[in-house]
Amino acid sequence: MALLPILEFPDSRLRTVATPVDPAEIADPAFQTLLDDMFETMYDAPGIGLAASQVDVHKRFMVIDVSEERDQPLVFINPEISARDGEQVYQEGCLSVPGIFADVTRADRITVEYLDRDGQARRLDADGVLAVCIQHEMDHLLGKLFVDYLSPLKREMVRKKLAKARRQAAA
Repeated sequence: MALLPILEFPDSRLRTVATPVDPAEIADPAFQTLLDDMFETMYDAPGIGLAASQVDVHKRFMVIDVSEERDQPLVFINPEISARDGEQVYQEGCLSVPGIFADVTRADRITVEYLDRDGQARRLDADGVLAVCIQHEMDHLLGKLFVDYLSPLKREMVRKKLAKARRQAAA
C-alpha cells in the first residue's frame, strides 16, 4: 500500500466532475489496490472520508470510515442519494482544506444507493456523522468543496490563510 498525495484548495483539479466507474473495473487488482491506498491515505491524514477526486482520480467513488476504532471501512462506487430528510448543521473540515473548519447545513438523514467494493448493489440509510460524511464526499465527486457553502468573503479568507501556511511551510 502507498500514501497518495491529496490535492489542496484552491487546486483547480478539485473542480473536476467525476465520471462513473465502469462496473467491470471494480474487480481489477489495480482498482482494489487504489481503494487500499485511499484508506491508508485517509487514516494517515487523519480523516473519516476521502473521495477519489481528492487524490486526482476523477471517478465516482469514495472511501469512508467514521468509526472510532477505524475498523468499519465503507466503499461507495457510483453513489447516488435517493432520499434526504431533515436538516442539521455540522462543523466540517476537509483533507483538501487543511486546518479549516466551518458550519455547513446538510440533510440529517439520507438514503444512498451504490456499488460496494465487490461490485454488489447496496442501499444504505444513514444519519448523523455518516450522512454528513457521505454528502461531503459526494460533493467532491461533483467538483464542489465545503468552502463553497461559505460566503465569498470567508472563502477568500480561507484561500489567503492556506496560501500563507504554504509559504511558511516552504520557508
